[in-house]
Amino acid sequence: MAASTHTVTNQVPPLVGYDVFTADRALTEAVERHSAPALLDETRAELSALGRAAGSAEAQEWGARANENPPVLRTHDRYGDRIDEVDFHPDWHHLLGQAVSAGLTDAWGRPGGHLRRAAGFLVWTQAEAGNGCPVSMTHAAVPALRADPALAAEWEPKLTSHRYEPGLRPAAEKSGVLFGMGMTEKQGGSDVRANTTAAEPLGAEGEYLLTGHKWFCSAPMCDGFLVLAQAPGGLTCFLVPRVLADGTRNVFRLQRLKDKLGNRSNASAEVEFDSTWARRVGEEGRGVRTIIEMVAATRLDCVIGSAALMRQSVAQAVHHATYRSAFGGELIGKPLMRNVLADLALESEAATTLALRLAAAYDTVQDGGEGADQERAFLRLAVPAAKYWVTKRCTPVAAEALECLGGNGYVEESGMPRLLRESPLNSIWEGSGNVQALDALRALQREPEALNAFLQEVGRARGADHRLDRAIKDLLTELADLEGIEARGRRLVERMALVLQGSLLVRWAPPEVADAFCASRLGGDWGTAFGTLPHTLGLAAIVDRARPVS
Repeated sequence: MAASTHTVTNQVPPLVGYDVFTADRALTEAVERHSAPALLDETRAELSALGRAAGSAEAQEWGARANENPPVLRTHDRYGDRIDEVDFHPDWHHLLGQAVSAGLTDAWGRPGGHLRRAAGFLVWTQAEAGNGCPVSMTHAAVPALRADPALAAEWEPKLTSHRYEPGLRPAAEKSGVLFGMGMTEKQGGSDVRANTTAAEPLGAEGEYLLTGHKWFCSAPMCDGFLVLAQAPGGLTCFLVPRVLADGTRNVFRLQRLKDKLGNRSNASAEVEFDSTWARRVGEEGRGVRTIIEMVAATRLDCVIGSAALMRQSVAQAVHHATYRSAFGGELIGKPLMRNVLADLALESEAATTLALRLAAAYDTVQDGGEGADQERAFLRLAVPAAKYWVTKRCTPVAAEALECLGGNGYVEESGMPRLLRESPLNSIWEGSGNVQALDALRALQREPEALNAFLQEVGRARGADHRLDRAIKDLLTELADLEGIEARGRRLVERMALVLQGSLLVRWAPPEVADAFCASRLGGDWGTAFGTLPHTLGLAAIVDRARPVS
């Protein structure tokens, strides 16, 4: 019999077997706030069911195994014929199937669809972020396809289906399909107007052959892709199906899969087209305008996805501090640890509150009733500002939350390294920080109605907090001086996002949350690392609000 050297004590139980939705008070309150009363009970029930699935041991095991067994590229079969397929671990399919069946690709056609989907995306992404990529692109393809009513009628019912059908077959034989997107090329990156992929018109109206490449193409086993290519009339948007109507494979050569920092359960590929059949979406020369609605929707998903990663990071840190004892008591009761956790919780709640506010605006625009134009203008500026700032905050939150677990957080079994590796992705995907800042500046300079809508939104909280009022005044001063605006674009957009978050929290969050956010983020009573909040604030209440129920 082996000798017993010690007894294992003071270990934190896993955060498992809980409802990810109902345990998140900032999220549940946002859903209640923005939902139509007639839809609230149904929405709560569907999100709670998804929350229980996300918090289950089974889903957590799916996520871990899908990352430990990344996708494998198979360019040829045993006979030497090209097949260009990617094999995923079975748990990837479990994750993606759950997401689709929960309606995370179905926002555009049901009441309150964007809010419900956004909340569900925030919940399910906490189980595993990688499957969010095809889910997001499938959801976002709908408004782009609506530029061609015939294409929309053909594809939209399958894109918004709650049926997940993996495998390459003609779309007509499937009840549900997934879409990807291919925009960037080696020589241009975010500068898509530098694309060289050529589109040659065929005899039939709207049909072309593409020749060229795409440097990043995520989820290459999707059924179709929206891509940009140079047609005779200029940069144009095209739909490229993986399988043609007659059952033959379209030319879609997977050159290699990216070896990525994170997001390892998902495949990202380099793709080459060689006389690849495509259908034009929208008019020639208007490719950016056609695909921009897809880009805007995926940018909002970057905000939601980062909010999800922050929430899971904070939940893990608070859970650990609740059960771990050190220096004579539980960590959560130690003043300095409480300060760190409260600071992280503020960042998480501000991100969640902003993300759901944007999703609710999409519903108003979709409904087309009173306030639709105002909300459309608000989104034009708020989405790039939120995408810039929230995604930038994700990595420091994940890193600090990992440190709350000490050495235990640095090992893979804790799950924290996976969150940290994932955290930079949303800041890079769909336009990195400078692209977002420049897009916001473009809206400021060309679309005055966007700034008016933004200022009306933050103005709804005027008079409720003197630090917010001063921050709004300072922002107006900066906006009045457009000299050298590009060089200070990041500073300006950061300030816009913080003022917007502060205004939302002042209106809707508990007083201790709004007070702490305004004192630190807007009032300047803050250090340069988390855990530097003024000690006189109601930190214990902030931490208790962020505690997940297990």
